[in-house]
Amino acid sequence: MRGDVLNDEGDVIEEAPFVYEACPSNEFIKGIAVEKLEIFNEKNPAKKMALVIFDDAMAHLLRLTRTINAPAGSAMLVGVGGSGKTSLTRLASSICRQFMFQIALTKSYNLMNLFDDVKLLYERAGPKGESVCFLMTDAEVKSESFLEAINSMLATGEIPGLLGKEDKDLIPVQCKNIYMKEVGVKGEDPPPSVLWSYFLNRVKDNLHMVLAFSPVNVKFRERAQKFPTVFSGCAIDWFLPWPEEALISVSSKFVNDFEIDTPKETKQNLTVHMGKVHKMVDSVCSVYFQQMRRYVYVTPKSYLSFIAAYQLLYTTKYKGIDKEEQNIAKGLEKLAEATTDVEAMKIVLKEENAKLDAATEATNKLLKELDEKNKKADIKAEEVNGVTEACEAQRSLIEVERDQANIELQAALPYLKKAEGAVKSIKQADISEIKLIRNPNAMIKIIFDCVNILF
Repeated sequence: MRGDVLNDEGDVIEEAPFVYEACPSNEFIKGIAVEKLEIFNEKNPAKKMALVIFDDAMAHLLRLTRTINAPAGSAMLVGVGGSGKTSLTRLASSICRQFMFQIALTKSYNLMNLFDDVKLLYERAGPKGESVCFLMTDAEVKSESFLEAINSMLATGEIPGLLGKEDKDLIPVQCKNIYMKEVGVKGEDPPPSVLWSYFLNRVKDNLHMVLAFSPVNVKFRERAQKFPTVFSGCAIDWFLPWPEEALISVSSKFVNDFEIDTPKETKQNLTVHMGKVHKMVDSVCSVYFQQMRRYVYVTPKSYLSFIAAYQLLYTTKYKGIDKEEQNIAKGLEKLAEATTDVEAMKIVLKEENAKLDAATEATNKLLKELDEKNKKADIKAEEVNGVTEACEAQRSLIEVERDQANIELQAALPYLKKAEGAVKSIKQADISEIKLIRNPNAMIKIIFDCVNILF
Protein backbone atom coordinates (compact mmCIF):
# COMPACT_ATOMS: atom_id res chain seq x y z
CA MET A 1 0.00 0.00 0.00
CA ARG A 2 2.92 2.31 0.64
CA GLY A 3 4.38 4.07 -2.34
CA ASP A 4 8.00 4.10 -3.50
CA VAL A 5 10.18 7.11 -2.69
CA LEU A 6 10.82 8.97 -5.95
CA ASN A 7 13.08 11.86 -6.90
CA ASP A 8 12.12 14.89 -8.96
CA GLU A 9 12.74 12.99 -12.18
CA GLY A 10 10.46 10.11 -11.16
CA ASP A 11 13.21 7.57 -10.51
CA VAL A 12 12.84 5.19 -7.55
CA ILE A 13 15.20 6.11 -4.70
CA GLU A 14 13.81 3.72 -2.14
CA GLU A 15 11.36 0.90 -2.75
CA ALA A 16 8.41 0.63 -0.41
CA PRO A 17 8.50 -2.48 1.82
CA PHE A 18 5.84 -5.15 1.49
CA VAL A 19 3.88 -4.66 4.67
CA TYR A 20 0.33 -5.82 5.24
CA GLU A 21 -1.77 -2.98 6.60
CA ALA A 22 -5.45 -2.48 7.23
CA CYS A 23 -7.24 -1.15 4.19
CA PRO A 24 -9.50 1.79 4.94
CA SER A 25 -11.82 1.07 1.96
CA ASN A 26 -12.08 -0.70 -1.35
CA GLU A 27 -11.86 2.61 -3.18
CA PHE A 28 -8.57 3.39 -1.48
CA ILE A 29 -6.88 0.18 -2.55
CA LYS A 30 -8.47 0.47 -5.99
CA GLY A 31 -6.85 3.90 -6.33
CA ILE A 32 -3.48 2.35 -5.52
CA ALA A 33 -4.04 -0.32 -8.17
CA VAL A 34 -4.90 2.34 -10.74
CA GLU A 35 -1.76 4.25 -9.80
CA LYS A 36 0.35 1.10 -10.25
CA LEU A 37 -1.29 0.54 -13.63
CA GLU A 38 -0.36 4.07 -14.72
CA ILE A 39 3.23 3.49 -13.63
CA PHE A 40 3.33 0.24 -15.61
CA ASN A 41 1.99 1.95 -18.74
CA GLU A 42 4.56 4.75 -18.42
CA LYS A 43 7.42 2.28 -18.11
CA ASN A 44 6.11 -0.03 -20.83
CA PRO A 45 4.52 2.12 -23.58
CA ALA A 46 4.75 -0.76 -26.08
CA LYS A 47 2.74 -3.01 -23.73
CA LYS A 48 0.29 -0.37 -22.54
CA MET A 49 -2.84 -1.91 -20.99
CA ALA A 50 -6.32 -0.36 -20.92
CA LEU A 51 -7.44 -2.16 -17.78
CA VAL A 52 -10.53 -1.26 -15.80
CA ILE A 53 -10.06 -2.04 -12.12
CA PHE A 54 -13.59 -2.93 -11.09
CA ASP A 55 -14.39 -4.89 -7.93
CA ASP A 56 -14.14 -8.37 -9.48
CA ALA A 57 -10.86 -7.57 -11.25
CA MET A 58 -9.54 -6.04 -8.04
CA ALA A 59 -10.28 -9.28 -6.18
CA HIS A 60 -8.37 -11.34 -8.80
CA LEU A 61 -5.47 -8.87 -8.69
CA LEU A 62 -5.23 -9.13 -4.90
CA ARG A 63 -5.28 -12.94 -4.99
CA LEU A 64 -2.65 -13.09 -7.72
CA THR A 65 -0.41 -10.49 -6.08
CA ARG A 66 -0.55 -12.27 -2.72
CA THR A 67 0.18 -15.64 -4.36
CA ILE A 68 3.20 -14.73 -6.47
CA ASN A 69 4.63 -12.50 -3.73
CA ALA A 70 4.84 -15.48 -1.40
CA PRO A 71 7.91 -17.78 -1.53
CA ALA A 72 7.36 -20.62 -4.02
CA GLY A 73 4.01 -19.10 -4.86
CA SER A 74 2.56 -20.12 -8.21
CA ALA A 75 -0.90 -19.60 -9.61
CA MET A 76 -3.22 -21.10 -12.18
CA LEU A 77 -5.74 -18.70 -13.67
CA VAL A 78 -8.70 -20.54 -15.16
CA GLY A 79 -11.12 -18.67 -17.38
CA VAL A 80 -12.21 -18.26 -20.96
CA GLY A 81 -10.09 -16.20 -23.31
CA GLY A 82 -10.33 -12.47 -22.88
CA SER A 83 -11.02 -12.57 -19.15
CA GLY A 84 -8.01 -10.39 -18.38
CA LYS A 85 -5.76 -13.16 -17.01
CA THR A 86 -2.64 -12.07 -18.90
CA SER A 87 -3.12 -8.36 -18.22
CA LEU A 88 -3.69 -8.87 -14.50
CA THR A 89 -0.59 -11.10 -14.34
CA ARG A 90 1.54 -8.38 -15.91
CA LEU A 91 0.19 -5.80 -13.47
CA ALA A 92 0.64 -8.10 -10.47
CA SER A 93 4.20 -8.87 -11.53
CA SER A 94 4.92 -5.16 -11.83
CA ILE A 95 3.45 -4.49 -8.39
CA CYS A 96 5.62 -7.26 -6.90
CA ARG A 97 8.69 -5.86 -8.69
CA GLN A 98 9.28 -9.15 -10.51
CA PHE A 99 10.99 -9.87 -13.79
CA MET A 100 8.17 -10.74 -16.17
CA PHE A 101 8.83 -13.46 -18.75
CA GLN A 102 6.62 -14.93 -21.44
CA ILE A 103 7.61 -17.25 -24.27
CA ALA A 104 8.16 -15.59 -27.64
CA LEU A 105 6.42 -18.34 -29.53
CA THR A 106 7.49 -19.17 -33.08
CA LYS A 107 6.80 -22.04 -35.46
CA SER A 108 10.15 -23.63 -34.71
CA TYR A 109 9.92 -23.19 -30.94
CA ASN A 110 10.46 -26.56 -29.23
CA LEU A 111 11.40 -28.14 -25.91
CA MET A 112 15.09 -27.24 -26.26
CA ASN A 113 14.17 -23.58 -26.76
CA LEU A 114 12.05 -23.80 -23.62
CA PHE A 115 15.02 -25.26 -21.73
CA ASP A 116 17.22 -22.39 -22.91
CA ASP A 117 14.69 -19.85 -21.64
CA VAL A 118 14.22 -21.63 -18.32
CA LYS A 119 18.04 -21.75 -17.82
CA LEU A 120 18.11 -17.96 -17.97
CA LEU A 121 15.25 -17.79 -15.48
CA TYR A 122 17.07 -20.22 -13.18
CA GLU A 123 20.14 -17.98 -13.33
CA ARG A 124 18.07 -14.97 -12.35
CA ALA A 125 16.13 -16.75 -9.63
CA GLY A 126 19.09 -18.75 -8.22
CA PRO A 127 22.51 -17.06 -8.13
CA LYS A 128 21.15 -13.54 -8.73
CA GLY A 129 18.22 -13.97 -6.36
CA GLU A 130 15.75 -12.02 -8.55
CA SER A 131 12.03 -12.60 -8.24
CA VAL A 132 10.79 -13.94 -11.57
CA CYS A 133 7.25 -14.40 -12.90
CA PHE A 134 6.93 -16.97 -15.69
CA LEU A 135 3.62 -16.63 -17.54
CA MET A 136 2.43 -19.43 -19.81
CA THR A 137 -0.91 -19.59 -21.64
CA ASP A 138 -2.75 -22.33 -23.52
CA ALA A 139 -1.45 -21.02 -26.83
CA GLU A 140 2.18 -21.43 -25.71
CA VAL A 141 1.85 -25.10 -24.77
CA LYS A 142 2.96 -26.46 -28.15
CA SER A 143 3.67 -29.90 -26.74
CA GLU A 144 2.69 -31.92 -23.69
CA SER A 145 6.40 -32.12 -22.92
CA PHE A 146 6.21 -28.41 -21.99
CA LEU A 147 3.76 -29.22 -19.19
CA GLU A 148 5.82 -32.23 -18.16
CA ALA A 149 8.79 -29.93 -17.62
CA ILE A 150 6.67 -27.43 -15.68
CA ASN A 151 5.22 -30.29 -13.61
CA SER A 152 8.73 -31.39 -12.58
CA MET A 153 9.78 -27.82 -11.85
CA LEU A 154 6.82 -27.23 -9.53
CA ALA A 155 7.31 -30.58 -7.82
CA THR A 156 11.07 -30.57 -7.18
CA GLY A 157 12.41 -27.32 -8.59
CA GLU A 158 14.44 -29.33 -11.08
CA ILE A 159 13.69 -30.29 -14.69
CA PRO A 160 15.30 -33.52 -15.92
CA GLY A 161 17.80 -32.81 -18.69
CA LEU A 162 17.72 -29.05 -18.15
CA LEU A 163 21.20 -28.65 -16.66
CA GLY A 164 24.24 -30.53 -17.81
CA LYS A 165 27.21 -31.67 -15.72
CA GLU A 166 29.10 -28.44 -16.37
CA ASP A 167 26.15 -26.38 -15.17
CA LYS A 168 25.78 -28.53 -12.05
CA ASP A 169 29.47 -28.06 -11.29
CA LEU A 170 29.35 -24.30 -11.88
CA ILE A 171 26.18 -23.52 -9.95
CA PRO A 172 27.50 -24.54 -6.49
CA VAL A 173 30.49 -22.27 -7.02
CA GLN A 174 28.16 -19.36 -7.90
CA CYS A 175 25.95 -19.96 -4.89
CA LYS A 176 28.72 -20.59 -2.30
CA ASN A 177 29.26 -16.98 -1.25
CA ILE A 178 25.55 -16.27 -1.19
CA TYR A 179 24.88 -19.37 0.93
CA MET A 180 27.63 -18.64 3.41
CA LYS A 181 26.54 -15.02 3.78
CA GLU A 182 22.90 -15.93 4.21
CA VAL A 183 23.43 -18.90 6.55
CA GLY A 184 26.35 -17.30 8.36
CA VAL A 185 28.70 -20.26 7.93
CA LYS A 186 32.42 -19.57 8.19
CA GLY A 187 35.37 -21.79 7.66
CA GLU A 188 35.09 -24.84 5.49
CA ASP A 189 33.18 -24.75 2.18
CA PRO A 190 29.83 -26.50 2.27
CA PRO A 191 29.52 -29.69 0.24
CA PRO A 192 28.23 -29.42 -3.37
CA SER A 193 25.05 -31.35 -2.49
CA VAL A 194 24.14 -28.73 0.10
CA LEU A 195 24.80 -25.91 -2.34
CA TRP A 196 22.78 -27.70 -5.01
CA SER A 197 19.82 -28.10 -2.63
CA TYR A 198 20.20 -24.45 -1.66
CA PHE A 199 20.13 -23.49 -5.33
CA LEU A 200 16.99 -25.51 -6.03
CA ASN A 201 15.20 -24.09 -2.99
CA ARG A 202 16.20 -20.60 -4.01
CA VAL A 203 14.82 -21.23 -7.52
CA LYS A 204 11.56 -22.63 -6.12
CA ASP A 205 11.16 -19.59 -3.87
CA ASN A 206 11.96 -16.95 -6.49
CA LEU A 207 10.58 -18.50 -9.70
CA HIS A 208 6.81 -18.02 -9.71
CA MET A 209 4.81 -19.88 -12.32
CA VAL A 210 1.53 -18.41 -13.58
CA LEU A 211 -0.50 -20.66 -15.88
CA ALA A 212 -3.41 -19.08 -17.77
CA PHE A 213 -5.68 -21.89 -18.98
CA SER A 214 -9.14 -21.99 -20.48
CA PRO A 215 -11.64 -24.50 -19.04
CA VAL A 216 -13.30 -24.89 -22.46
CA ASN A 217 -10.10 -26.39 -23.87
CA VAL A 218 -10.73 -30.09 -24.52
CA LYS A 219 -7.28 -30.92 -23.08
CA PHE A 220 -7.88 -29.15 -19.79
CA ARG A 221 -9.34 -32.22 -18.07
CA GLU A 222 -6.70 -34.55 -19.54
CA ARG A 223 -3.89 -32.31 -18.36
CA ALA A 224 -5.32 -32.26 -14.84
CA GLN A 225 -5.04 -36.05 -14.75
CA LYS A 226 -1.64 -36.33 -16.45
CA PHE A 227 0.11 -33.50 -14.60
CA PRO A 228 -1.33 -33.34 -11.07
CA THR A 229 1.46 -31.16 -9.67
CA VAL A 230 0.68 -28.50 -12.23
CA PHE A 231 -2.73 -28.17 -10.58
CA SER A 232 -1.93 -29.05 -6.98
CA GLY A 233 1.24 -26.96 -6.89
CA CYS A 234 -0.59 -23.81 -7.96
CA ALA A 235 -3.19 -21.65 -6.29
CA ILE A 236 -6.16 -21.91 -8.64
CA ASP A 237 -8.18 -18.77 -9.31
CA TRP A 238 -11.32 -19.16 -11.43
CA PHE A 239 -12.29 -16.24 -13.64
CA LEU A 240 -16.07 -16.43 -13.74
CA PRO A 241 -18.18 -14.39 -16.21
CA TRP A 242 -18.26 -10.73 -15.34
CA PRO A 243 -21.32 -9.65 -13.37
CA GLU A 244 -23.49 -6.90 -14.74
CA GLU A 245 -21.96 -4.39 -12.31
CA ALA A 246 -18.51 -5.17 -13.71
CA LEU A 247 -19.76 -4.81 -17.28
CA ILE A 248 -21.25 -1.41 -16.44
CA SER A 249 -18.01 -0.34 -14.73
CA VAL A 250 -15.96 -1.30 -17.78
CA SER A 251 -18.30 0.42 -20.22
CA SER A 252 -18.37 3.51 -17.97
CA LYS A 253 -14.59 3.70 -18.09
CA PHE A 254 -14.44 3.62 -21.90
CA VAL A 255 -17.58 5.65 -22.59
CA ASN A 256 -16.78 8.41 -20.08
CA ASP A 257 -13.30 8.83 -21.56
CA PHE A 258 -14.81 8.80 -25.05
CA GLU A 259 -16.08 12.09 -26.41
CA ILE A 260 -19.80 11.77 -27.17
CA ASP A 261 -22.03 14.68 -28.09
CA THR A 262 -24.69 13.85 -25.55
CA PRO A 263 -25.69 14.76 -21.97
CA LYS A 264 -24.07 12.97 -19.02
CA GLU A 265 -27.33 11.21 -18.18
CA THR A 266 -27.48 9.69 -21.66
CA LYS A 267 -23.90 8.44 -21.25
CA GLN A 268 -24.86 6.70 -18.03
CA ASN A 269 -27.86 5.09 -19.66
CA LEU A 270 -25.63 3.98 -22.53
CA THR A 271 -23.17 2.24 -20.21
CA VAL A 272 -26.01 0.40 -18.46
CA HIS A 273 -27.48 -0.59 -21.82
CA MET A 274 -24.12 -1.98 -23.01
CA GLY A 275 -23.91 -4.21 -19.95
CA LYS A 276 -27.46 -5.45 -20.47
CA VAL A 277 -26.78 -6.15 -24.15
CA HIS A 278 -23.78 -8.32 -23.24
CA LYS A 279 -25.82 -10.27 -20.71
CA MET A 280 -28.59 -10.73 -23.28
CA VAL A 281 -26.10 -12.09 -25.84
CA ASP A 282 -24.69 -14.42 -23.20
CA SER A 283 -28.20 -15.71 -22.45
CA VAL A 284 -28.87 -16.25 -26.16
CA CYS A 285 -25.63 -18.25 -26.42
CA SER A 286 -26.87 -20.51 -23.61
CA VAL A 287 -30.16 -21.03 -25.43
CA TYR A 288 -28.25 -21.73 -28.64
CA PHE A 289 -26.22 -24.41 -26.85
CA GLN A 290 -29.35 -26.04 -25.46
CA GLN A 291 -30.99 -26.15 -28.88
CA MET A 292 -28.03 -26.80 -31.19
CA ARG A 293 -25.52 -28.37 -28.74
CA ARG A 294 -22.84 -26.06 -30.03
CA TYR A 295 -20.76 -23.64 -27.95
CA VAL A 296 -20.56 -19.95 -28.77
CA TYR A 297 -18.51 -18.15 -26.15
CA VAL A 298 -19.05 -14.52 -25.32
CA THR A 299 -16.02 -13.46 -23.32
CA PRO A 300 -15.05 -10.19 -21.65
CA LYS A 301 -12.76 -9.66 -24.64
CA SER A 302 -15.86 -9.84 -26.83
CA TYR A 303 -17.42 -7.18 -24.64
CA LEU A 304 -14.37 -4.94 -25.05
CA SER A 305 -14.52 -5.53 -28.81
CA PHE A 306 -18.19 -4.57 -28.71
CA ILE A 307 -17.35 -1.29 -26.97
CA ALA A 308 -14.49 -0.62 -29.41
CA ALA A 309 -16.82 -1.34 -32.35
CA TYR A 310 -19.35 1.11 -30.91
CA GLN A 311 -16.69 3.80 -30.57
CA LEU A 312 -15.51 3.19 -34.13
CA LEU A 313 -19.06 3.24 -35.50
CA TYR A 314 -19.92 6.39 -33.52
CA THR A 315 -16.76 8.14 -34.72
CA THR A 316 -17.46 7.17 -38.33
CA LYS A 317 -21.10 8.24 -38.19
CA TYR A 318 -20.27 11.44 -36.29
CA LYS A 319 -17.64 12.39 -38.85
CA GLY A 320 -20.18 11.70 -41.59
CA ILE A 321 -22.79 13.87 -39.87
CA ASP A 322 -20.18 16.53 -39.19
CA LYS A 323 -19.23 16.52 -42.87
CA GLU A 324 -22.90 16.79 -43.86
CA GLU A 325 -23.28 19.63 -41.38
CA GLN A 326 -20.32 21.41 -42.94
CA ASN A 327 -21.80 20.88 -46.39
CA ILE A 328 -25.16 22.24 -45.22
CA ALA A 329 -23.43 25.20 -43.57
CA LYS A 330 -21.58 25.90 -46.82
CA GLY A 331 -24.87 25.57 -48.70
CA LEU A 332 -26.57 28.02 -46.34
CA GLU A 333 -23.62 30.37 -46.71
CA LYS A 334 -23.93 30.16 -50.48
CA LEU A 335 -27.67 30.79 -50.19
CA ALA A 336 -27.00 33.86 -48.05
CA GLU A 337 -24.49 35.09 -50.62
CA ALA A 338 -27.03 34.40 -53.36
CA THR A 339 -29.69 36.34 -51.43
CA THR A 340 -27.33 39.31 -51.16
CA ASP A 341 -26.51 39.04 -54.84
CA VAL A 342 -30.22 38.85 -55.68
CA GLU A 343 -30.93 42.01 -53.69
CA ALA A 344 -28.09 43.81 -55.48
CA MET A 345 -29.35 42.49 -58.81
CA LYS A 346 -32.85 43.73 -57.98
CA ILE A 347 -31.46 47.26 -57.66
CA VAL A 348 -29.55 46.90 -60.90
CA LEU A 349 -32.61 45.35 -62.54
CA LYS A 350 -34.75 48.23 -61.41
CA GLU A 351 -32.35 50.66 -63.05
CA GLU A 352 -32.18 48.54 -66.15
CA ASN A 353 -36.00 48.31 -66.24
CA ALA A 354 -36.18 52.11 -66.19
CA LYS A 355 -33.71 52.22 -69.06
CA LEU A 356 -35.68 49.53 -70.83
CA ASP A 357 -38.93 51.46 -70.41
CA ALA A 358 -37.31 54.55 -71.87
CA ALA A 359 -35.85 52.53 -74.72
CA THR A 360 -39.22 50.84 -75.27
CA GLU A 361 -40.97 54.19 -75.41
CA ALA A 362 -38.39 55.49 -77.88
CA THR A 363 -38.72 52.31 -79.89
CA ASN A 364 -42.51 52.57 -79.94
CA LYS A 365 -42.22 56.17 -81.08
CA LEU A 366 -39.77 55.14 -83.77
CA LEU A 367 -42.03 52.28 -84.80
CA LYS A 368 -44.94 54.70 -85.03
CA GLU A 369 -42.92 57.01 -87.23
CA LEU A 370 -41.79 54.07 -89.31
CA ASP A 371 -45.39 52.95 -89.60
CA GLU A 372 -46.43 56.36 -90.87
CA LYS A 373 -43.50 56.40 -93.26
CA ASN A 374 -44.43 52.89 -94.39
CA LYS A 375 -47.94 54.06 -95.06
CA LYS A 376 -46.60 56.99 -97.10
CA ALA A 377 -44.24 54.62 -98.82
CA ASP A 378 -47.16 52.32 -99.58
CA ILE A 379 -49.00 55.27 -101.14
CA LYS A 380 -45.91 56.21 -103.13
CA ALA A 381 -45.53 52.58 -104.07
CA GLU A 382 -49.09 52.50 -105.29
CA GLU A 383 -48.42 55.68 -107.29
CA VAL A 384 -45.20 54.20 -108.63
CA ASN A 385 -47.06 51.01 -109.45
CA GLY A 386 -49.60 53.11 -111.30
CA VAL A 387 -46.90 54.98 -113.16
CA THR A 388 -45.16 51.68 -113.80
CA GLU A 389 -48.30 50.18 -115.17
CA ALA A 390 -48.79 53.27 -117.34
CA CYS A 391 -45.21 53.07 -118.46
CA GLU A 392 -45.66 49.42 -119.19
CA ALA A 393 -48.73 50.21 -121.17
CA GLN A 394 -46.93 53.03 -123.00
CA ARG A 395 -43.98 50.73 -123.57
CA SER A 396 -46.28 48.15 -125.07
CA LEU A 397 -47.78 50.84 -127.26
CA ILE A 398 -44.34 52.11 -128.19
CA GLU A 399 -43.23 48.59 -129.01
CA VAL A 400 -46.24 48.18 -131.23
CA GLU A 401 -45.52 51.53 -132.92
CA ARG A 402 -41.85 50.53 -133.15
CA ASP A 403 -42.76 47.26 -134.74
CA GLN A 404 -45.05 49.13 -137.14
CA ALA A 405 -42.33 51.66 -137.83
CA ASN A 406 -39.87 48.86 -138.50
CA ILE A 407 -42.32 47.31 -140.89
CA GLU A 408 -42.80 50.67 -142.61
CA LEU A 409 -39.03 51.19 -142.49
CA GLN A 410 -38.43 47.87 -144.14
CA ALA A 411 -40.93 48.80 -146.74
CA ALA A 412 -39.31 52.25 -147.28
CA LEU A 413 -35.74 50.93 -147.43
CA PRO A 414 -35.94 49.97 -151.06
CA TYR A 415 -37.14 53.47 -151.86
CA LEU A 416 -34.38 54.87 -149.71
CA LYS A 417 -31.79 52.93 -151.55
CA LYS A 418 -33.28 54.12 -154.79
CA ALA A 419 -33.21 57.66 -153.50
CA GLU A 420 -29.61 57.26 -152.42
CA GLY A 421 -28.86 55.94 -155.88
CA ALA A 422 -30.64 58.87 -157.35
CA VAL A 423 -28.79 61.28 -155.07
CA LYS A 424 -25.52 59.74 -156.04
CA SER A 425 -26.48 60.15 -159.63
CA ILE A 426 -26.79 63.92 -159.12
CA LYS A 427 -24.02 65.78 -160.79
CA GLN A 428 -22.38 69.05 -160.05
CA ALA A 429 -24.01 70.60 -163.02
CA ASP A 430 -27.41 69.60 -161.66
CA ILE A 431 -26.61 71.31 -158.35
CA SER A 432 -25.49 74.40 -160.14
CA GLU A 433 -28.66 74.32 -162.14
CA ILE A 434 -30.72 74.17 -158.98
CA LYS A 435 -28.80 77.02 -157.39
CA LEU A 436 -29.80 79.14 -160.38
CA ILE A 437 -33.48 78.61 -159.68
CA ARG A 438 -34.69 81.69 -157.83
CA ASN A 439 -38.18 80.65 -157.03
CA PRO A 440 -38.57 76.91 -156.99
CA ASN A 441 -42.01 75.51 -157.33
CA ALA A 442 -43.82 73.56 -154.59
CA MET A 443 -42.80 70.19 -155.86
CA ILE A 444 -39.14 71.01 -155.68
CA LYS A 445 -39.54 72.29 -152.09
CA ILE A 446 -41.22 69.07 -151.03
CA ILE A 447 -38.45 67.02 -152.57
CA PHE A 448 -35.79 69.02 -150.76
CA ASP A 449 -37.66 68.68 -147.45
CA CYS A 450 -37.70 64.93 -147.88
CA VAL A 451 -34.02 64.92 -148.63
CA ASN A 452 -33.42 66.96 -145.49
CA ILE A 453 -35.37 64.48 -143.36
CA LEU A 454 -33.46 61.56 -144.77
CA PHE A 455 -30.01 63.00 -144.26
